[in-house]
Amino acid sequence: MTEDRISVLDFGSQYAHLIAKRFRMLGYYSEIMQPTAPVSAYKNTKGIVLSGGPSSIYEDDAPAYNSGIFSLGIPVLGLCYGHYVVSKENGGEIAKSQAGEFGFASLKKREGTDCPLFKGVSFPAQVWMSHQDEIVSCAPGFEPVAFTENCRFAAVQNPEKKQFGLQFHAEVKDTPCGNIIFENFAEFCGMEKNWDQDKVLSLLIEQIKTEAGILPLPDGTRRPERKVLLFLSGGVDSTVAFALLNKALGQDKVLGLHIDNGFMRKNESEEIVERYKAAGFTNFICKDASETFLNAIKDETDPQKKRKAVGETFIKVRDETVLELGVAAENMLLGQGTLYPDVIESGGTENSKTIKTHHNRVEGIQALIEQGLIIEPLKELYKDEVRAIGGKLGLPDDLIYRHPFPGPGLSINVLCGDGKDSQPEEDKTKLPAAEKKLKNLELSGFFTKCEDEGGTGIPELSGISILPVKSVGVQGDFRTYTFPAVLQFKDVFSKFPAWDELEKASSFITNSLPDVNRSILLLWRIENGEETMELQKARCTKERLDQTREVDAVVLEELRKAGLYRNVFQHLTINLPFAVSRDRCSVVLRPVVSEDVMTARFAHLPVPMLQHITERIIKFGFADAVYYDITNKPPATFGWE
Repeated sequence: MTEDRISVLDFGSQYAHLIAKRFRMLGYYSEIMQPTAPVSAYKNTKGIVLSGGPSSIYEDDAPAYNSGIFSLGIPVLGLCYGHYVVSKENGGEIAKSQAGEFGFASLKKREGTDCPLFKGVSFPAQVWMSHQDEIVSCAPGFEPVAFTENCRFAAVQNPEKKQFGLQFHAEVKDTPCGNIIFENFAEFCGMEKNWDQDKVLSLLIEQIKTEAGILPLPDGTRRPERKVLLFLSGGVDSTVAFALLNKALGQDKVLGLHIDNGFMRKNESEEIVERYKAAGFTNFICKDASETFLNAIKDETDPQKKRKAVGETFIKVRDETVLELGVAAENMLLGQGTLYPDVIESGGTENSKTIKTHHNRVEGIQALIEQGLIIEPLKELYKDEVRAIGGKLGLPDDLIYRHPFPGPGLSINVLCGDGKDSQPEEDKTKLPAAEKKLKNLELSGFFTKCEDEGGTGIPELSGISILPVKSVGVQGDFRTYTFPAVLQFKDVFSKFPAWDELEKASSFITNSLPDVNRSILLLWRIENGEETMELQKARCTKERLDQTREVDAVVLEELRKAGLYRNVFQHLTINLPFAVSRDRCSVVLRPVVSEDVMTARFAHLPVPMLQHITERIIKFGFADAVYYDITNKPPATFGWE
């Protein structure tokens, strides 16, 4: 591309590509660059945005960058870690903050200041934070223009130098004024609109044809012409990738492979076949490999190892299928519906950290990528962009808006372990210490009203504890793997605490306690009490998967009946090995609302509906407790593994 652009320097943030995506959605061409790129690479750049990242700028291994960009006279906007880069480059001081901020914060404008980025922004403004460091001394010549309760220098500027720094993440949906800020920055840069979705689609088609050897590379050479075998989970990502490949190459050169790996939702594979037939696809096959996949993970308890085992088994089944088709492996590209969040969370860029290794980024896949045998047309896009492309391709809504369902399926929703006696000594020490700190927090003051406005009284917080089950989270662009806090209320469905107050309390807990990355609400527990419940030795078996399938089907059915299926981005049912015996479990309900997967809020479901769901789960007879995950992303990820 030779058009004017906004250049986004990737310091490893979970949200780096989200910045570029936001500018593109606003109509401004934007692209990702490495911070060490030479100044000659900025020939057509109108503005430079420095992303966040997982590093601390004062550490020895902080990412390198080309400081020459600050002498180009091009406007610079730093976000989070980029905020520190702007400050440090100009003589400011950065240090670890006394209290990190993860989630919502209220941004207030300093009186008497005027910042071009804030034109049209109403204050106080909701912003999204994810940081553990802060500016402690503003750079000479820079003016602080906004602050939050825990951050004195949430926004700084030096308009004469054309440099700005924001501590918060303007690129995420949960900073509602983010688009206004980016529009203002583009205007400050003198950038004109030059991008739209039609260009995205045409570029994707051209890219597919080039990778498949139909069109020449930029240097005039061609890759060998190949067909494509695409993994089809039935979700929106693989479905849109399938439709794109068919449009670019024709159905005779593309084969969809749906593998029933035993980790599907209830009746999922049968429904997928019917959906594809109804959409006019004839070039796909289904293969039952459930026994192979179950055997691959039967002894795994570590979530990372489980994910990798599932990913490698997909490669094994792919190789078997290619052999059965009688096609030489080197003549068949493997297609995947990989999105950018999968890449970034798997540590797939220069400065990013691994949050969790996605099944489409295991060693076997990486080896095929190096051989040029992988095609991933969506790997630089986000979920909402993919759905928009699906609409342009004419796919029906029941395919475009189906809840995401990654390749490992329910296997990563069934947590495994070797029981309480196998807990590491470090965890046995951390658990009581974390619980003591939790009990010292003043939480009752958060709860002043019921969700039901017609309800009487005030919600009564009757217990707080730490659940001895670890889950994956993301805080400050780092992976965390630690415990959830449990909130228990007396007569919870009679005096259900207001969702907004639960959200504030959840953020307060995770911001205050480093060994807690989630908060969950107890909806129901067996009458013989928590003292009889303990960690059980458990694996991902068909029996536990069936338990999860039944609960998952209930929630999805009730969401559809209530007309809320499209409102919820994704629901996950988490099966915990925390029960009175090995054949039983605890269940966590995890419906989330999101636009792009990189950030999310837990869904605020109608309380009567949630009570009905809980009652239906109890009737199955295998659950000892039902919880509701009240944690946003960050600090938690969508799932627990």
